[in-house]
Amino acid sequence: MKILSIKGGAINGRNLDEVVKCLEDGGIIIYPTDTVYALGCDAMNNQAIERICAIKEMKSAKTNLSIICSEISEVSQYAKFDNSQFRLMKAHLPGPFTFILQALSRLPKAFKGRKTVGIRIPDNDIALTIERALGKPILTTSVEGPDDDYRCEPELIAETYKSSVDIVIDAGRGELEPSTIVDCTGDEPEVVRQGKGELD
Repeated sequence: MKILSIKGGAINGRNLDEVVKCLEDGGIIIYPTDTVYALGCDAMNNQAIERICAIKEMKSAKTNLSIICSEISEVSQYAKFDNSQFRLMKAHLPGPFTFILQALSRLPKAFKGRKTVGIRIPDNDIALTIERALGKPILTTSVEGPDDDYRCEPELIAETYKSSVDIVIDAGRGELEPSTIVDCTGDEPEVVRQGKGELD
């Protein structure tokens, strides 16, 4: 495992290349978002997704999975949404929200059997820069730890995941409050987890 220290909220070219190659090779990273630090991998790499599911001890067939995209136009390749859902996302993204939408078949095997996918476009330049450079969505799930510091401090996060991940991006202390989850699969949007984002 390697720790990359990122100062000033921007990732330089050399570090970006290293992170992207790691993801392309099926690696797992921990990176900052606009909410909590997250585990991530290439969302089109089935084996990498299964690695993350094993790390989090979640049964992939029964667990909701979320992806990071950099633009709403990209979301349309992986999820189905109507005009009202588009307007809702446009009003709140980038931002600390996860929108649950109907999944499309382009997603890999680990998503099969699921009818939905969580969509994130975080207001975080590092996360979005990595996603754009990779050219594909990043599977994303929050890190866990025994206490607040182990979920916020990159060095302690690295200690927890040292045998499980390939790169930890240290961008300073993270936040504790997760994204707000909005289920858009029903007749009306429903907040199923209130987090950092306030739905208008």
